[in-house]
Amino acid sequence: MTLIAAIGAQNAFVLRQGIRGEHVLAVVSVCALSDLLLISAGIAGIGALITAHPQTVTIAKVGGAAFLLGYAALAARRALRPSALNASQDGPARLASVVLTCLALTFLNPHVYLDTVVLLGTIANQHTDSRWLFGVGAVSASVVWFVSLGFGARRLAGLFATPNTWRILDGLIAVTMSALAVSLIVG
Repeated sequence: MTLIAAIGAQNAFVLRQGIRGEHVLAVVSVCALSDLLLISAGIAGIGALITAHPQTVTIAKVGGAAFLLGYAALAARRALRPSALNASQDGPARLASVVLTCLALTFLNPHVYLDTVVLLGTIANQHTDSRWLFGVGAVSASVVWFVSLGFGARRLAGLFATPNTWRILDGLIAVTMSALAVSLIVG
């Protein structure tokens, strides 16, 4: 559960969309279905294939770091422009844009593959006959997490009614995304 619940690019996006109350069901669904796909791939043995080809991991790390730095720059820009943080001024984001961003934050992030496909796949496969049952548990935990994060964030909407609070959140997102990008490059 701690792998699923770690606050990274994807979870920060789910939190932000939940607070804004924009396309939360779509975001939660994309994240849960993505985890289902990735965890299943890990249990099916794709993780072993990835670790057998280290150049794939290197390419994913560099591409993922570049993407995370771009997302960090967007969050930093929102943090520096308080007028852009007011949800009523921005208007709702288009569903297609939100879903594409969610998919990008999911599938362009190498940490997602390392956590779900490689690590969870390896742990599941240690349970031989029960590996798919382990996968059902991992996917169930993922669904509970994303539903709780996405729809529970709505309770924070009152706190995020001021531009300064959005500035702090977006600043934290920018720092987190930058740190993740650096850890990919250095690690």
